[in-house]
Amino acid sequence: MEAFSLRRKIFMDVLDKKQRHKAMARNRSKDTKAEVILRKALWHLGVRYRKNYGKVTGTPDIAITTCKIAIFVDGDFWHAKDFEELKRRIQTNRSYWLKKFKRNRERDMEVNEALTEDGWLVLRYWESDIKRDLGKCVEDILEYVPVKNLADQSKVEDFRDSKSKF
Repeated sequence: MEAFSLRRKIFMDVLDKKQRHKAMARNRSKDTKAEVILRKALWHLGVRYRKNYGKVTGTPDIAITTCKIAIFVDGDFWHAKDFEELKRRIQTNRSYWLKKFKRNRERDMEVNEALTEDGWLVLRYWESDIKRDLGKCVEDILEYVPVKNLADQSKVEDFRDSKSKF
């Protein structure tokens, strides 16, 4: 087991290397809870999309191809939502993790630029924002989706009238 420091106190990792490896390997890159929640909300409102659309740069989690909208659901940890706090928390293999987080953020910017140059609108949401206020995230997306492109326009009108939080 590895020891790590938190405010100058030494703590032992509760998992051994094999257990930690197994736990990290189980982290998903597709179909995370936040992605599924957002996709279900959009589908319920009649927004039709492609999931993990590999025909464009960056493989967006949700791609509304009729409107050229690419939606990414970024994990708070993997995409370093609060990078400064994360830098303080990481103690084990620090140089590896900081380099990884930095590269992930750089790649996100590169993907944004490439998709924008190709005429796509890029929307990125943190997983915590989706879990905290799904209604706001859906409303943001609906601003860019013309009503004529929606399968069930009445549901969207009801949503907008009620400002539903799902």
